Amino acid sequence: MTFLLVILVSLLNIGGFCSKNCQSNYKFGKKVAKYLQVVATLKGEIFFEVVAERIPEPTVEERPIPQTLGLESTFDEVWRCLGEEHVGIIGLYGMGEVGKTTLLTRINNKFFNTPNGFDFVIWVVLSRDLQIDRLQENIARKIGLYDESWKNKRLEIKAADIFKILSRKKFVLLLDDIWNRVDLEKLGIPPMNTNGSSKIVFTTRSAGGCGLMEAHRIFKVKCLEHKEAWELFQMKVGRETLESHLQIPELAEIVAKECDGLPLALITIGRAMAFKKTPQEWKDAIQVLRRSASEFPGMDEVYPLLKFSYDNLPNEKIKSCFLYCCLFPEDCDISKIDLIDCWIGEGFFDEYDRGYTIIGDLLRACLLEEVNDDNVKLHDVIRDMALWIASEVEKETESFFVQAGARLTEAPETGKWQVIRRMSLMENQVQSLSKIPSCPSLITLFLNNNNLKVITDGFFQFMPSLKVLNLSNNQSLKQLPSGISRLVSLQHLNLSFTNIKELPEELKALVNLKCLNLDYTKSLCRIPRHLISNFSMLYILRIVNCHYFEDVENCEVLMEEVLLMENLNVLGINLTSSHALSKFLSSHRIQSYILHLRLELLEDSRSLNVLPLANIKNLESLGFRNCEKLEELKIEIGNIQQNVCVSQVHGFQFHSLYYVVVSDCNKLRNLSWLGLAPNLLTIDILRCPEIEEISGQYSGEVPEMMRNLNPFARLELLILKTLPKLKSIYPNALPFLHLKEIKVSNCPELKKLPLVKEAHIVQKGAAHLARVYQ
Repeated sequence: MTFLLVILVSLLNIGGFCSKNCQSNYKFGKKVAKYLQVVATLKGEIFFEVVAERIPEPTVEERPIPQTLGLESTFDEVWRCLGEEHVGIIGLYGMGEVGKTTLLTRINNKFFNTPNGFDFVIWVVLSRDLQIDRLQENIARKIGLYDESWKNKRLEIKAADIFKILSRKKFVLLLDDIWNRVDLEKLGIPPMNTNGSSKIVFTTRSAGGCGLMEAHRIFKVKCLEHKEAWELFQMKVGRETLESHLQIPELAEIVAKECDGLPLALITIGRAMAFKKTPQEWKDAIQVLRRSASEFPGMDEVYPLLKFSYDNLPNEKIKSCFLYCCLFPEDCDISKIDLIDCWIGEGFFDEYDRGYTIIGDLLRACLLEEVNDDNVKLHDVIRDMALWIASEVEKETESFFVQAGARLTEAPETGKWQVIRRMSLMENQVQSLSKIPSCPSLITLFLNNNNLKVITDGFFQFMPSLKVLNLSNNQSLKQLPSGISRLVSLQHLNLSFTNIKELPEELKALVNLKCLNLDYTKSLCRIPRHLISNFSMLYILRIVNCHYFEDVENCEVLMEEVLLMENLNVLGINLTSSHALSKFLSSHRIQSYILHLRLELLEDSRSLNVLPLANIKNLESLGFRNCEKLEELKIEIGNIQQNVCVSQVHGFQFHSLYYVVVSDCNKLRNLSWLGLAPNLLTIDILRCPEIEEISGQYSGEVPEMMRNLNPFARLELLILKTLPKLKSIYPNALPFLHLKEIKVSNCPELKKLPLVKEAHIVQKGAAHLARVYQ
């Protein structure tokens, strides 16, 4: 090598000169040629692997980050989790633009100041069209593998090279915006064993994505609480504007509330309002946001970013189910049951359980939010985005018209109905429908929660495609128009919580009806014979707390009619005599029903054995109401011996029962049988003056083994109202692992709650109660 350098220096020293003597030039040329030959020979003999080392990449590259609010507690939890040896993969999920990338950036920048012994902190942004080679390139650049030859290598070789480096190092891999499963093995990432020192943290809009990536821990990134949201909004609007008029701060809070804690919306709308210094401008902004938020300046940039979550839904049916949710008003708790009934009526699917699967998919995609076991809701901005899609982006196929909760006193002009496919006028003050609209394309019409008194006979005349009609919660509605018979395509009819007095004969024309809801029709006195059984396609029938059943003969006749229906799958029904109950239980058809059963009056019964009800496979809710003569709900097992085995006890339990209500049963003393319902979520007991205990010691006829059951293991809500003799809920302290709330009122003798020390429960209306600890 030294000799080669000498030659090169010699060449440099003689270079740049040219003699006028030809002979000298010739000799000089031969000399140069000789040196070049020596150089070529030496180059072939020497291996030049590295002439100079590359400048090493920094362990962490600090990334720009906006000022953050409201992420501190989640950040602290994730940072602590990164220090736990058994956690290798951490998932951060949440709705679009909620702050997941900001949180991941904070984690990255924390490592910049606190490396924690990691050799590499690697940041990779993913795309919806996952490209393994691009991801490998990003990783290779970070760990010093990338060079001119990298692009020519096969993916498998690249993966092996990456694995070779990372398997000997301690690293953190930060993956931003995962939409589909990333095959870490194909990338070359070593397995994240739960006892390993390296970590992976990723962000995704779907909780399902956390499952696909086999995350050991997951964290939901939520919208800002009111305080942080208001603070962020004020920062973007600016103090000068907020102080420009006395009314503006109050109006600004209303505008901020419309953003529902979503940072991107708060920032976008805050910037747009930064120089609006009159109350009139702010009032107009509120109206625009409530009427049609897509028209607000800047929202045309927000919605496309949120729409990626919608676009990523697996099929058109689920997309339609999601858009359907925007028919409900802003901030509305949407009943899962009502939603599924409507979806089935629309024809999105036929199987009832499929509805719960779709709700689960939308919850995991963070497009729906869970309120409780029975209800979901749409985030305000997500709802606005859905309306934007349904009314503008896909108006040719969807064409929604939504004026839910708009304080209308009369229906919109009928000319607007021509091209609409789905219309919601729910939660208004419309009293009459006197005009006759032409709606050839209308599929869904929500008129519920109004003050409807009159519907003209011709109102439904030109709605040949209508499938879903909701007239529920119109308390002043006492009569259906005969013209309802024109709705030959109708598949879903909801008349619950109305005061209609009879079902007209004309309803027989609705031969395609799949769902009929008559719950709480407390004025309904007449249902024509064979009307219900005429609906041969009926899949869902809800007829709980209907006045018609108070007549025992009506109850028995209609029950027999119902039991003949071959396609029925979901049934909610009142039975008002033990004879009707006996006949009902003897039918094999009830085993195929998802059943919601209410037992009312029972004038012929002082005592009722509840165990036969445990044989109903899908009994989900059960109620006893106005059973004034009923003194005892007994557990009568018959000739079974006291040493019954565990498997036999298992057969006597109400496994599917999740809701029980008992009200106005004046002689009933206890409800010990509730201990046989291990999956109860809600117990609601009202106005039972003789009840002394909810679930006490079992009687002697019950096997010893049953005393060892774990009652109320899944209970979430316990409601006890107007029980003047109630002294005990349960004789022993229970862990109540899932109990969230106890509501107690007018129970003066109840002095203690059977709670073990670890139970964390909200007590409402029961300040005088003491906790009992084991």
